[in-house]
Amino acid sequence: MNQHALQFTRRQMLGTLAAAGGAWWAGETAWGQKKEEPLPVAGVVTVYRKNSHADVILGKILNGFDQQGGPGPNLKLVSLYVDQSPPNDLGKVLAEKHGFRLAKTIDEALTLGGKQLAVAGVLSIGEHGDYPYTEDTKQHQYPRKRFFDEIVKTFQRVDAVVPVFNDKHLSYRWDEAKAMYDTAREMKIPFLAGSSAPVAWREPGLQLERNTPLESALALGYGGLESYGFHAVETLQCMVERRKGGETGVKSVQAVSGDEIIKAEQAGRWSKKLLDAALEVVPLVKTKGNTPQKEIGDKAVFFLIEYNDGLQAAVGMSTGRTHQFAFAAQVKGSDKPVATWFRLQEEVPYGHFTYLVKAIEHTIRTGQPAYPVERTLLTTGILDAAQHSHAAGGKRLETPQLSIRYQPADWPYAPGKLEAVEVGK
Repeated sequence: MNQHALQFTRRQMLGTLAAAGGAWWAGETAWGQKKEEPLPVAGVVTVYRKNSHADVILGKILNGFDQQGGPGPNLKLVSLYVDQSPPNDLGKVLAEKHGFRLAKTIDEALTLGGKQLAVAGVLSIGEHGDYPYTEDTKQHQYPRKRFFDEIVKTFQRVDAVVPVFNDKHLSYRWDEAKAMYDTAREMKIPFLAGSSAPVAWREPGLQLERNTPLESALALGYGGLESYGFHAVETLQCMVERRKGGETGVKSVQAVSGDEIIKAEQAGRWSKKLLDAALEVVPLVKTKGNTPQKEIGDKAVFFLIEYNDGLQAAVGMSTGRTHQFAFAAQVKGSDKPVATWFRLQEEVPYGHFTYLVKAIEHTIRTGQPAYPVERTLLTTGILDAAQHSHAAGGKRLETPQLSIRYQPADWPYAPGKLEAVEVGK
């Protein structure tokens, strides 16, 4: 095994947790939860229906990590603002069952109608719901920036801030995302964002050491270019940020499809060797003859990413060869690439969200984000540029606005293998 790639056992992972959690780990319960009163939090969501992001995140606060009444985070949902209430809305039913306040405004959710903040943290979940798409790039116009602005407005009114979690990318638009980031920095709001993909199970359990000398990298994804493309780009980013020198930002982004994918490979823009390595660790799509699909499908789109330090990376979306997220990289001095499958639990209780909730709880309890929001900011910018490149027929876009530098954190991902662990342990 290359010296820069670590394979974690469960015991090693728990040791990493102890180092990452600091004082938070000092308690007696799993993942460092102290035996003290639960901290009150507010939920600000687009919709709350069964298996929505609101459900699989806030539901773990209301009803345990298994969402069946078992142990959960040491948080208490005291208020909820729901932006849209379709016929299958669960907000009113859950408010009656669990006793939290169903707020009419975001300000009410944060203050419970008073003159001060009544919560220790805010979970903003702008995913799902009936919202429009942009005409040219087909990006979903979720109101994440509006939610954030209303939260900030309340902070300004009461002259206080608490940690904020933003689910997935900051906004469908780069300028909005950057404005959110700048405001959080100016107001010193502890800001955590992103999805459950970086903290999901990895099989094999791969973590790159800091300052790993990477020569090239590739991630695989599937599904919608924006909705699932975010996960694929974020799995890439949570790995390549650990390269030598840390993150330096992105110089250009290009989204290619059709024959241009193969031309890009021939030009050295992405590596078939890395594609093969990633496919070795994930379940493959089978053809009618029950043999693995060999060719890249005609619906594939590859995001070609050039970083400021010269690293070349690619994200292969909807290749037709797998319906999973995976990562592979070539480490300098190694003959064989390293690779891992970012494995999600594809059934209730969607346990990968458990480990996202743990990161949220850590952020609220300590006031220190579990990992840098700059990762999500850069991922948001890459995805936005890729969407615009794709809409422009695969035009290469220079991205000086994405010269974002930061150092990674050592926050752990889900320990063990999915079949071998109890979710939440």
